[in-house]
Amino acid sequence: MTALPKRKISHYRQGKRRAAIKIKAPKTTACPNCQQEKMAHRVCPHCGHYKGVLVTKV
Repeated sequence: MTALPKRKISHYRQGKRRAAIKIKAPKTTACPNCQQEKMAHRVCPHCGHYKGVLVTKV
């Protein structure tokens, strides 16, 4: 036998539950080469360096 809800969950209750689920802005860090803000563990879009090594030309 499977468990089933006894009655329909109202839009109000459903909204209260989903209110805690928010989208967050991605964390950024300063690039050690050019000090611009960049996402962690990614090539810097301003200077093209990653872990102190030039990876791409900008």
